[in-house]
Amino acid sequence: MTDNSALDPEDRKIVTLARSARARNGVPEGAAVRDDTGRTYVAGTVALPSLRLSALQTAVAMAVASGAKSLEAAAVVTDAESASDEDRAAVRDLGGPQTPVLVAGVDGTVRSTVTAG
Repeated sequence: MTDNSALDPEDRKIVTLARSARARNGVPEGAAVRDDTGRTYVAGTVALPSLRLSALQTAVAMAVASGAKSLEAAAVVTDAESASDEDRAAVRDLGGPQTPVLVAGVDGTVRSTVTAG
């Protein structure tokens, strides 16, 4: 576990946004990404009969659809132990292999930080 007070304030912000998206929308996961200009994109899990996206995949898609060219960081609030390979691939596609992905529990405590690579 990571002491959230030791996080960069901008990283703390995306964890908080991801947590609020999860709670507000009543979905299994919430995610947020920060692009290279400092803009943030927040999303929850999409579970439709014809479309299934994780929260992190949805946040990356929102960033791309809004014209983001790169990512600085990503965060996901989840019950899972780590970010899935598919989630890390989506972050890597836009941000590159060194983009940090913060994985937090539902209480917002960061459990790990991995790279998208």
